[in-house]
Amino acid sequence: MLADIKRKHISVLLFSKLARLARNTIELLEFSKYFETHGADLVSMSETIDTGSPAGRLFFTVIAAMATWEREEIGDRQKASVLVRAKLGKTINGSAPYGYQWKDRKLVIHPEEAPIRRKAYELFLKYRRKGTVAKLLNADGYRTRNKSLFSDTQIGRLLICPSAKGLYQFNRFHKTGSWAGTEKPEEEWGQVECAPIVSAEIWNQVNQIIETTSKEYKRPGKLPVNPFGNRIWCGCGSRMYERKNTGKFHCRKCNRKVPVDAFEQRMREELHDFYGSPQQVAKRLEDAKKHLVENEEELAALQSQVHKAREEMRRMVNLYAEGHLTKQAIGDFCKPAEERLNQMLARLPKLEADVARLKVKQVSSEEVAHEAQTLYEKWPQLDIDRRRSIVETVFERIELKDGENDRTKIAITFSGLPSSEELCINQQRMAPATC
Repeated sequence: MLADIKRKHISVLLFSKLARLARNTIELLEFSKYFETHGADLVSMSETIDTGSPAGRLFFTVIAAMATWEREEIGDRQKASVLVRAKLGKTINGSAPYGYQWKDRKLVIHPEEAPIRRKAYELFLKYRRKGTVAKLLNADGYRTRNKSLFSDTQIGRLLICPSAKGLYQFNRFHKTGSWAGTEKPEEEWGQVECAPIVSAEIWNQVNQIIETTSKEYKRPGKLPVNPFGNRIWCGCGSRMYERKNTGKFHCRKCNRKVPVDAFEQRMREELHDFYGSPQQVAKRLEDAKKHLVENEEELAALQSQVHKAREEMRRMVNLYAEGHLTKQAIGDFCKPAEERLNQMLARLPKLEADVARLKVKQVSSEEVAHEAQTLYEKWPQLDIDRRRSIVETVFERIELKDGENDRTKIAITFSGLPSSEELCINQQRMAPATC
């Protein structure tokens, strides 16, 4: 418009009131100067303004200052309202974190998004890389809320958001740019309790990994040859490593040495005792049932998304048949939609098989105890990947300290336990083939 005024295409600018033109005194004065220079007029329908006289310019400046003051007052009231609503736990906008939706002013679990977010936590605990999690979710046909591909940045935001463990925090950041923002003081934050998607233990474990890797600026290294290689620590605080061709774990700092065979035997006994606890057995059986429910929810969500994708493609084809869409438009839509549908259809049979297997593997505590004994006896026959998987699931940290009579004391921090169905799989893999 300013360019048209300069080219004499516009001679008069008509507006309802001065505050609708601008609410900044300097900008209004610059507009007035520009219009006067190029022979154009500013006409307000509410105020009588004549910028050609000293009194008119004074009145124009006063009105402009009042408009600026009004704008700043409105901004202050909005900020105060946001702060009060946050402290009262009321929402500020209508958007909900991924995996949730607003219903009756309450944050409830979204039946289609929650299984995807839960799967993101499971994949991250397994691979410890946000990019890998994004690639695997995209390969299975999962998409973000706006139907786009997942990225490592989006996965990182999903993983660190505390809403997954049942506490949604908002009004935490002040946006300073399109991508940048600064964190507000904690007393200005708002929070809403909601149903958790994952347990607090899983959320803490995931965020501990993210925090550790971000501080140390390093990615996970290669997997150690020994299954206990990334879980064993010395009492001095350093990691212990298995030295090649020595058969011993060694601490480089204090020169502590522990025979590998004796150590593994002790860990087998600890694993067997851990399974023998009735409380732990009951907990794992409960976790197995919960895992079945989660898989059933993921299957239902995937089936719903397949149905929606087919309906969208059918609707677009009908619009094309009726002449509302061009051939190029239908092609631009159907090609990525068909690719995503094929990914979901490829994922669907595997998920259905997993649910069917989990239903069959509903075992009792006696079966768990039997499988534990089998695991103890067949441990040396398990391949290195299976042993490493069990160790990383059960043991969080194994620390070797000085004990009485110069004996080494082992302090173990347990993190979990392989589920009963996983033990049954181990049994099946170890069983000899029969004709």
